[in-house]
Amino acid sequence: MYEKSYPEKRFRYTIRFLKKHIPENSSILDLGVENPLSKIMKDEGFTVKNTKGEDLDIDISIVTNSKAEVITAFEIFEHLLSPFTVLKNIKAKKLVASVPLKLWFASAYRSKTDMLDRHYHEFEDWQFDWLLEKSGWKIIASEKWTNPTKKIGVRPILRWFTPRYYIVYAERV
Repeated sequence: MYEKSYPEKRFRYTIRFLKKHIPENSSILDLGVENPLSKIMKDEGFTVKNTKGEDLDIDISIVTNSKAEVITAFEIFEHLLSPFTVLKNIKAKKLVASVPLKLWFASAYRSKTDMLDRHYHEFEDWQFDWLLEKSGWKIIASEKWTNPTKKIGVRPILRWFTPRYYIVYAERV
Protein backbone atom coordinates (compact mmCIF):
# COMPACT_ATOMS: atom_id res chain seq x y z
CA MET A 1 0.00 0.00 0.00
CA TYR A 2 1.37 3.39 -1.02
CA GLU A 3 1.63 5.92 1.80
CA LYS A 4 2.26 9.60 1.36
CA SER A 5 5.29 11.15 2.96
CA TYR A 6 4.29 13.39 5.85
CA PRO A 7 6.57 15.65 7.88
CA GLU A 8 6.06 13.52 11.00
CA LYS A 9 5.61 9.79 11.57
CA ARG A 10 2.61 10.45 13.83
CA PHE A 11 0.78 12.20 10.95
CA ARG A 12 1.21 9.11 8.73
CA TYR A 13 0.02 6.75 11.46
CA THR A 14 -2.87 9.02 12.47
CA ILE A 15 -4.20 9.44 8.93
CA ARG A 16 -3.93 5.71 8.25
CA PHE A 17 -5.85 4.94 11.47
CA LEU A 18 -8.48 7.62 10.72
CA LYS A 19 -9.06 6.32 7.18
CA LYS A 20 -9.40 2.78 8.50
CA HIS A 21 -12.27 3.72 10.83
CA ILE A 22 -13.96 6.88 9.52
CA PRO A 23 -15.54 7.35 6.06
CA GLU A 24 -14.02 10.30 4.18
CA ASN A 25 -17.42 11.99 3.74
CA SER A 26 -17.94 12.25 7.52
CA SER A 27 -18.15 15.69 9.11
CA ILE A 28 -15.45 16.14 11.75
CA LEU A 29 -14.96 18.59 14.59
CA ASP A 30 -11.24 18.51 15.34
CA LEU A 31 -10.48 19.75 18.85
CA GLY A 32 -7.66 22.25 18.58
CA VAL A 33 -6.87 25.11 16.25
CA GLU A 34 -6.12 24.43 12.60
CA ASN A 35 -2.71 22.78 12.35
CA PRO A 36 -0.63 20.77 9.86
CA LEU A 37 -2.50 17.54 10.71
CA SER A 38 -5.97 19.07 10.24
CA LYS A 39 -4.80 20.46 6.88
CA ILE A 40 -3.63 16.96 5.89
CA MET A 41 -7.04 15.57 6.93
CA LYS A 42 -8.72 18.06 4.57
CA ASP A 43 -6.28 17.17 1.78
CA GLU A 44 -7.21 13.51 2.32
CA GLY A 45 -10.91 14.28 1.70
CA PHE A 46 -12.30 14.76 5.19
CA THR A 47 -14.65 17.65 6.00
CA VAL A 48 -12.97 19.22 9.01
CA LYS A 49 -13.87 22.15 11.25
CA ASN A 50 -11.44 23.11 14.00
CA THR A 51 -12.09 24.73 17.33
CA LYS A 52 -10.78 28.29 17.66
CA GLY A 53 -8.53 27.96 20.71
CA GLU A 54 -11.24 28.00 23.36
CA ASP A 55 -10.18 26.85 26.82
CA LEU A 56 -12.09 23.56 26.86
CA ASP A 57 -11.67 23.27 30.62
CA ILE A 58 -13.89 26.36 30.95
CA ASP A 59 -16.04 26.55 27.80
CA ILE A 60 -17.22 23.38 26.04
CA SER A 61 -20.04 25.04 24.08
CA ILE A 62 -18.34 24.36 20.74
CA VAL A 63 -18.38 20.66 21.62
CA THR A 64 -21.94 20.55 22.94
CA ASN A 65 -23.30 22.60 20.01
CA SER A 66 -21.47 20.69 17.30
CA LYS A 67 -23.46 18.68 14.77
CA ALA A 68 -20.36 16.85 13.54
CA GLU A 69 -20.60 13.09 13.11
CA VAL A 70 -17.08 12.56 14.44
CA ILE A 71 -14.90 14.30 17.02
CA THR A 72 -11.15 14.05 16.63
CA ALA A 73 -8.68 15.05 19.32
CA PHE A 74 -5.03 14.48 18.49
CA GLU A 75 -2.77 15.23 21.44
CA ILE A 76 -5.36 17.49 23.12
CA PHE A 77 -6.63 15.71 26.24
CA GLU A 78 -3.26 15.74 28.01
CA HIS A 79 -3.47 19.56 28.09
CA LEU A 80 -6.84 19.64 29.87
CA LEU A 81 -7.28 19.61 33.63
CA SER A 82 -10.60 17.78 33.18
CA PRO A 83 -10.85 15.87 29.91
CA PHE A 84 -13.75 13.89 31.43
CA THR A 85 -16.06 16.92 31.10
CA VAL A 86 -15.35 17.30 27.39
CA LEU A 87 -15.59 13.56 26.68
CA LYS A 88 -18.86 13.17 28.60
CA ASN A 89 -20.51 16.07 26.72
CA ILE A 90 -19.60 15.12 23.14
CA LYS A 91 -22.79 14.64 21.11
CA ALA A 92 -21.14 12.85 18.16
CA LYS A 93 -21.35 9.06 18.15
CA LYS A 94 -17.75 8.53 17.02
CA LEU A 95 -14.43 9.65 18.50
CA VAL A 96 -10.86 9.28 17.28
CA ALA A 97 -8.34 10.51 19.83
CA SER A 98 -4.65 10.15 20.47
CA VAL A 99 -2.56 10.97 23.51
CA PRO A 100 1.13 10.83 24.32
CA LEU A 101 1.85 7.96 26.65
CA LYS A 102 3.58 8.45 29.96
CA LEU A 103 7.22 7.47 29.65
CA TRP A 104 8.83 6.04 32.78
CA PHE A 105 12.16 7.56 31.76
CA ALA A 106 11.02 11.13 31.01
CA SER A 107 9.09 13.84 32.86
CA ALA A 108 5.80 15.22 31.54
CA TYR A 109 6.23 17.78 28.78
CA ARG A 110 6.30 21.44 29.84
CA SER A 111 7.22 24.24 27.46
CA LYS A 112 9.60 26.81 28.86
CA THR A 113 8.23 29.56 26.58
CA ASP A 114 4.49 28.86 26.15
CA MET A 115 2.42 28.81 29.37
CA LEU A 116 -0.41 26.88 27.63
CA ASP A 117 1.81 24.26 26.05
CA ARG A 118 2.20 21.79 28.87
CA HIS A 119 0.87 18.36 29.72
CA TYR A 120 -1.27 18.08 32.81
CA HIS A 121 -1.81 14.38 32.05
CA GLU A 122 0.41 11.89 30.34
CA PHE A 123 -1.58 8.70 30.32
CA GLU A 124 -0.81 5.05 30.49
CA ASP A 125 -3.00 3.26 27.95
CA TRP A 126 -5.21 1.71 30.63
CA GLN A 127 -5.82 5.14 32.20
CA PHE A 128 -6.99 6.64 28.92
CA ASP A 129 -9.18 3.57 28.29
CA TRP A 130 -10.73 3.98 31.73
CA LEU A 131 -11.36 7.70 31.16
CA LEU A 132 -13.12 6.92 27.87
CA GLU A 133 -15.20 4.11 29.34
CA LYS A 134 -16.17 6.19 32.39
CA SER A 135 -17.30 9.06 30.13
CA GLY A 136 -19.56 6.82 28.02
CA TRP A 137 -17.36 5.51 25.20
CA LYS A 138 -16.68 1.97 24.00
CA ILE A 139 -13.24 1.46 22.48
CA ILE A 140 -13.52 -0.32 19.14
CA ALA A 141 -9.86 -0.20 18.07
CA SER A 142 -6.53 1.10 19.34
CA GLU A 143 -2.88 1.29 18.30
CA LYS A 144 0.44 2.47 19.74
CA TRP A 145 3.61 3.62 18.08
CA THR A 146 7.10 4.79 18.96
CA ASN A 147 8.67 8.18 18.32
CA PRO A 148 12.42 7.69 17.85
CA THR A 149 14.77 10.66 17.76
CA LYS A 150 18.17 11.03 16.14
CA LYS A 151 19.77 12.21 19.37
CA ILE A 152 22.40 10.25 21.27
CA GLY A 153 21.86 8.93 24.78
CA VAL A 154 19.98 6.42 26.89
CA ARG A 155 16.55 8.09 26.58
CA PRO A 156 16.77 8.43 22.78
CA ILE A 157 17.62 4.71 22.56
CA LEU A 158 14.63 3.85 24.77
CA ARG A 159 12.37 5.89 22.43
CA TRP A 160 13.16 3.44 19.61
CA PHE A 161 11.16 0.65 21.26
CA THR A 162 8.98 2.33 23.92
CA PRO A 163 5.56 3.39 22.55
CA ARG A 164 5.01 7.15 22.81
CA TYR A 165 1.59 7.64 21.17
CA TYR A 166 -1.72 5.86 21.73
CA ILE A 167 -4.72 6.29 19.42
CA VAL A 168 -8.25 4.97 19.82
CA TYR A 169 -11.43 4.77 17.82
CA ALA A 170 -14.43 4.75 20.16
CA GLU A 171 -18.18 4.87 19.78
CA ARG A 172 -20.74 6.36 22.16
CA VAL A 173 -22.35 3.66 24.32
